[in-house]
Amino acid sequence: MHTTVAIIGAGPTGLLLAGDLALAGIPVTVFERRSETSNLTRAFGVHARTLEMLDARGLADGILAGGARVERLRLFDRIRLDLTGLPSRYPFLLITPQYRVETALEERALAAGARIERGASLTSLRPDGERVTLEFGDRTVTADWVVGTDGAHSTVRRQLGLPFPGRAVLTSIMLADVRLAAPPEDVLAVDSVGDGFAMVAPFGDGWYRIFAWDRRRQVADDVPITLDEIREVTRRVHGTDFGITEARWLSRFHSDERQAPHYRVGRVFLAGDAAHVHSPAGGQGMNTGLQDAANLSWKLAATIHGWAPAGLLDSYETERHPVGRLVLRSSGALIRMAMMRSAVARRLRNTLGAALLALRPVVRRATGVISGVGIGYPGAPRAGDVTLRGGGRLYEALRSGRHVLLTPKPDDLSGYGERLVVAAPEAETSDAVLVRPDGYVAWRGPVTGTAAALTRFLGPGRMSQSAAH
Repeated sequence: MHTTVAIIGAGPTGLLLAGDLALAGIPVTVFERRSETSNLTRAFGVHARTLEMLDARGLADGILAGGARVERLRLFDRIRLDLTGLPSRYPFLLITPQYRVETALEERALAAGARIERGASLTSLRPDGERVTLEFGDRTVTADWVVGTDGAHSTVRRQLGLPFPGRAVLTSIMLADVRLAAPPEDVLAVDSVGDGFAMVAPFGDGWYRIFAWDRRRQVADDVPITLDEIREVTRRVHGTDFGITEARWLSRFHSDERQAPHYRVGRVFLAGDAAHVHSPAGGQGMNTGLQDAANLSWKLAATIHGWAPAGLLDSYETERHPVGRLVLRSSGALIRMAMMRSAVARRLRNTLGAALLALRPVVRRATGVISGVGIGYPGAPRAGDVTLRGGGRLYEALRSGRHVLLTPKPDDLSGYGERLVVAAPEAETSDAVLVRPDGYVAWRGPVTGTAAALTRFLGPGRMSQSAAH
């Protein structure tokens, strides 16, 4: 069997990537070692920037319908982070289980023509010139390109011989999906004491996720958890166990901070947890992986279709590796503040934190990093949504998977076929803006410079044109 792109791992990162590539007309196959899907997942928070990317794929509204919105995050004691000022259509954190995001992404990928093969465990990967040979037991598959989205214990990364430097941050973290007789008033209840912390979040289906850590009981990942353990640490942190009655899932794991030194080796890429893992503080794991996929997909498609500018594919690592490092640092800082043992240190943390978050620039920076809205790339800032002349929005135009040119003179341009959508913004402007398929600004300048910009970023134009007015 041969496929143009082989994606190893059918989590959210791999499924978003598969849907994007299939929409671009590229044969893509996702190989997943699990035989069946599961609704027992660790991630449960979708941040604003990820919701924007899901909006650009027509999926945000459906995912929003089944979730709970958190407009203000309580980090520690008096420290509150207000998300309502985010410059986004989605100024909140959405609490919804990862499997709902996976389901939406899988349905989109299949509808676009992607193949998903389950029960396929990768055993060997061998780059060979213009192709990569993959072994799944006694079955051989070749691919022009391979993307490893197979998690923290990535077989793809190991087969490439890439190290995964870092260290364990927390051990014996407990996860429990439970029912509560007396749920917390806050949508997201999180707090810490010197020897533990606990977070409670709703799934929206009557079940709640409790994430807890107990400094007094540090045991191996395979030691069974009891509900009494969950009750005790939750009660110690929050003053109540919220009336835990039953559990459908209990799990214990450890959290690492690690990052691969490279996200690309020839025709093989890493994305999501295969490339970076970090503490669960801030709920950025799934979000960062989805944004990896959105960055890589259009660049890989442009390369396969033959119009990518020189160096475009290398820019995936150049742009995303620093973001992965930033997330490691920010989530690591949050978890270390939560783990403070000294009562004096915690009081100082709470006092200084509350004072800093009274400063608007600090709030803007903190909310921008956690939500992803404030993260851009050198020379390519995030594009905010705008209304288009005649109706519609920029992020609706991005659902085509193409670049979008916002210009006050859309009729004065030669076309770029399947590479470009041309649209006029509703607001008066004298400038043109070229927005990448992942929602970042490639170029902004006077209308007179549009032709040169299109040639630079999309190559020579063709006679046909796809326009949206």
